[in-house]
Amino acid sequence: MNDEKKDLIKKLLLLEQEHRDLDEIIHQIQEKKMINLDKIQRLKKRKLLLKDSITKLKDSIEPDIIA
Repeated sequence: MNDEKKDLIKKLLLLEQEHRDLDEIIHQIQEKKMINLDKIQRLKKRKLLLKDSITKLKDSIEPDIIA
């Protein structure tokens, strides 16, 4: 495995961890009834951006092969 692929995998793992962390934070905020819709909205937007970045990274690590 080359260094570039290792770096991509490392970045992917960090993004996935941040995505899980955001999910947990959003869940906790909603569970505690701490109604701050702006904050929840910002966190959810960040989570979606992370998901897009994760998908792009996964595609660059192992691109889809159309048979």
